[in-house]
Amino acid sequence: MNKKFAITSLALALCFGAMAQDKNAIKFSTTVNKDRAYQHLSVLASDEYEGRETGKKGAWMAADYIKKQFQSFGLVGPVKGSKDPYLQPVGISSKKLADLSLVVGSQTKENLKDYYVLAQSSPAKGFNVKASSVIFAGYGLSKEDFNEYAGIDVAGKVVLIFATGDPTAKAPEAGTNRRTQSSAGSQQAKIKYLIDNKAAGVLVINERVDNLNDVTKGFLTAGSADLKRTDAKANTNTLPVVTVGTAVANQLLAAANTNLAEVRKKIAETLKPATTVLNVPVSFSGKLVEEDIKADNVLGFLEGSDPKLKDEVLVVTGHYDHIGLNEDANATDKVNNGADDDGSGTTGVLMLAEAFSKAKKAGNGPKRSILFMTVCGEEKGLWGSEWYSEHPVFPLANTITNLNIDMIGRGDDSRPGDNNFVYIIGSNMLSDDLDKLGKKANADYVNIVLDEKYNNRTDPNRFYYRSDHYNFAKHGIPVIFYFNGVHKDYHQPGDEVSKIDFPMLAKRAQLVYFTAWELANVPKRPVVNKNEDGTLKTK
Repeated sequence: MNKKFAITSLALALCFGAMAQDKNAIKFSTTVNKDRAYQHLSVLASDEYEGRETGKKGAWMAADYIKKQFQSFGLVGPVKGSKDPYLQPVGISSKKLADLSLVVGSQTKENLKDYYVLAQSSPAKGFNVKASSVIFAGYGLSKEDFNEYAGIDVAGKVVLIFATGDPTAKAPEAGTNRRTQSSAGSQQAKIKYLIDNKAAGVLVINERVDNLNDVTKGFLTAGSADLKRTDAKANTNTLPVVTVGTAVANQLLAAANTNLAEVRKKIAETLKPATTVLNVPVSFSGKLVEEDIKADNVLGFLEGSDPKLKDEVLVVTGHYDHIGLNEDANATDKVNNGADDDGSGTTGVLMLAEAFSKAKKAGNGPKRSILFMTVCGEEKGLWGSEWYSEHPVFPLANTITNLNIDMIGRGDDSRPGDNNFVYIIGSNMLSDDLDKLGKKANADYVNIVLDEKYNNRTDPNRFYYRSDHYNFAKHGIPVIFYFNGVHKDYHQPGDEVSKIDFPMLAKRAQLVYFTAWELANVPKRPVVNKNEDGTLKTK
């Protein structure tokens, strides 16, 4: 259920009791201002930084800028074993296929004309498959009422199937999502069946192969980047998938005196499988080449002043990466600057780091320690924060909360003419203590409208799962995600510094600052009193 709160100091005082403002908190908040925000963001979101794509020059430049800012504030680099203690190398690699070959009968086929192979569709060590014949299994379905593998053992065999489709599926009813109609007809389900039954390889028929444009060809040859994984998400694929076009498919089907058009028509009219063995030898091979990609999380650490509480750590995050250069050859603006996403959040982290550093130098540092961290790879799949959560510099058990800032520099198209708000997401998902503290900090110091429109797990936008805080929340660490919503320039070249509302960027950052101040100084850390589905834990 969507809820909007315009929280006043009086209302929260009645609910939670009065809390006097901390004069030191106010004193050192002056660093968090619109002019300082502009200084940082005008650098990070400039054309020179080329959209800060992870693994590219612009992202390396941004990481260096952030590191130097942390150093100038007096923060410590906490990463042990790294060449640079301010940088946590994130294990990312790019996988590309080399020495690709497909031979059908005696004919050698041409990559990107007759076929293609995705790096992520290859076994981890590449592939080398030879077969004297091919099993054509139509749509590759193994349903109870339409089993194209009935009486067929595919173990060690090469199978030819259509990429998608299910001729037995009913037409979708009005208002029904087509994607939910037949999961059995998805290519993923078809491939899983062949993996489970130990097929040697699969040729997937897709007519798109016949007309690949230059952009698609570039994508297919660029390789696939991902985190280096050793867990359940690691590449355990054992089945090479070769996508072939019309010419290759018809050459194979000619061995059964048919072709694509005829076999499709036959299956549609009879609603019976047309599985057959095609006595044509095939071979296909490829070598998977892996290259490391340089990418780092940037960390600045401020040790707490209390002998006991300093072992507890508050983590403040924002992602400094964006989506890089615009690949549209006809575009006049070539840079996706990412001023709002997430130059604004990175700027917020920098301003908070400076404010707390000045407080500590003046003898008013926080009791708990604070880790200021800007992460890479968020746009690729939350890579930097996932890496940190799996390779934490400080124990996750000692991490009390994550405050994540991702887009705080603009308004939301659904709230025209009124930027005096911020969406808060996740604050009550795991801890009522955190939720109350964050709202009370707002009432006592900032008094901005807190909108909880997206603060639920069933939000169709899935914002709770789409930014770096989730890699803390999934480990049971309470989080608050600060967000200004999307706009027409989201992931577009128009996300530029000139469109940033700097007074509101600063105000939202001040909310995070005052919330962080309270969290770093309250006697007890927020209690986790809810489980993942939002219900109270029971003993």
